[in-house]
Amino acid sequence: MLDHFPFYLGLILAIVLLIMLAGKIKVAYPVLLVVAGLLISFIPGIPVIHIDPELIFIIFLPPLLYEASWAISWKELWRWRRIISSFAFIVVFLTAMSVAFVANHFIPGFSIALGFLLGGIVSPPDAVSAGAILKFVKVPKRMSSILEGESLLNDASSLIIFRFALIAVGTGQFIWYEAAATFIWMVIGGVGIGLLVGWLFMKGHRLLPTDANTDIVLTLLAPYIMYIAAEEVHSSGVLAVVSGGLFLSNKRHSFLSSTSRFRGINFWESLCFVLNGLVFMLIGLDLPEIVAGLNGVSVGTAIGYGLLITLVLIIGRILSAYGAVVVTLIARNFITVADTRSPGFKVPLVLGWTGMRGVVSLAAALSIPLTLNGAPFPQRNLILFITFIVILSTLLLQGLTLPYLIRKIGIPDVDHTLSEEEEEQQLKRDMTHQAVMHLRSNYSEELKEQIFLQQLIAKWEGKEQLMVDPDQQDVCKSVYQDVLDRQRQWLLAKNTEEVTLNEELVRKYLLYLDLEEEKLQFM
Repeated sequence: MLDHFPFYLGLILAIVLLIMLAGKIKVAYPVLLVVAGLLISFIPGIPVIHIDPELIFIIFLPPLLYEASWAISWKELWRWRRIISSFAFIVVFLTAMSVAFVANHFIPGFSIALGFLLGGIVSPPDAVSAGAILKFVKVPKRMSSILEGESLLNDASSLIIFRFALIAVGTGQFIWYEAAATFIWMVIGGVGIGLLVGWLFMKGHRLLPTDANTDIVLTLLAPYIMYIAAEEVHSSGVLAVVSGGLFLSNKRHSFLSSTSRFRGINFWESLCFVLNGLVFMLIGLDLPEIVAGLNGVSVGTAIGYGLLITLVLIIGRILSAYGAVVVTLIARNFITVADTRSPGFKVPLVLGWTGMRGVVSLAAALSIPLTLNGAPFPQRNLILFITFIVILSTLLLQGLTLPYLIRKIGIPDVDHTLSEEEEEQQLKRDMTHQAVMHLRSNYSEELKEQIFLQQLIAKWEGKEQLMVDPDQQDVCKSVYQDVLDRQRQWLLAKNTEEVTLNEELVRKYLLYLDLEEEKLQFM
């Protein structure tokens, strides 16, 4: 390990440089990292990378899922819950089933159980890749919300399918009622444990004398405890982390101080930046070991199998996207749906094309045991190679063409008639109005006497900077703190009441309020 330490340091430096390059040339960084890892692996003398599946599942997956659940909007997740659920569960199952039948028919030695195993591995699209691409192009908020929500749940559903298929391969049978009971427990147990652990952590934050540093450490421990606790009782660790993360994210303003929230954002962004970069680089670096395990199958033939499965995944997802639209249009006649308007052909096409695969697929493939009942696990090495081809080809084909597709077809944002700049200005005016009204209603006498409070109103109106008289400092800080609290409460309530309000703007100004509260410490 010590011998390879300089290599890993160089790897992190290469990741940072490549991500900067990706931003410069406007290419999703997972694409560059996978290709770079592949090229680096052919350099003579480069250490052979052995990826331990437990390392990816335990070390990488919980924090990445946890950070994603904190970043997503609960309001948007609930609004689009039907289509998100259909993509995360129904579409994933249909995709796995399609892969199972195609693999059974076209790949020698693949039973239906092995096909479902492969299907469970490659069925979940990767959230990081789609998110990295959408940073370079403008898409309606509803579309990015659907993709983010789907990515939180499809990992859990695909890993559940993977587990059932693994049992079927090992036992040679599939007992549907036992599988149904296990599935229910994995879902209910995973969600329940995640919420319970999240609630305990929230109580711990409230009751213990924590500061910003200890708060951040506790947020780092939370996803690992959620994941391990759920896995220990054979429920879904992924669902535990997602549900617990969503719970704590939704309650963050009730148990974390502004300092903890402000510093926590920087910590988690940096941590996940490094973790995501390492994972995608390792995918490319692992190819030599995967190729070396292809016994009895030529590389060309294995590539053909991988491209065939990739084609099935792409076509299946696009058809599923249009199928979801049809189901929604029918369902609107019987139940209340989020939007009764037809999205046309553009939105399903883009949703269907955002099917890049990544870390979860690789981790699931690597977690296949080496032996089964004392004999080598059937088709393990071929499954690994096909998974790598699927990841590489979807990242290159869909990852590189998705920005062009979005720009070419153009998708109007039907939820927001104002531009983002106009929305921001409106929100800013409303916040200023709330603050001024709160000052004049509750601090009329202080407003007459305190120059700082008069300057505060002037600052909001863009007229002058703040100057504080040292003798008035404590009173001014107390009043300003109350005004910030009032603005924060109003902003959270407005976000809950207005379904189409852009939550990115809301979070931006919540962060601004936290920053203003931070500044009070230095007044």
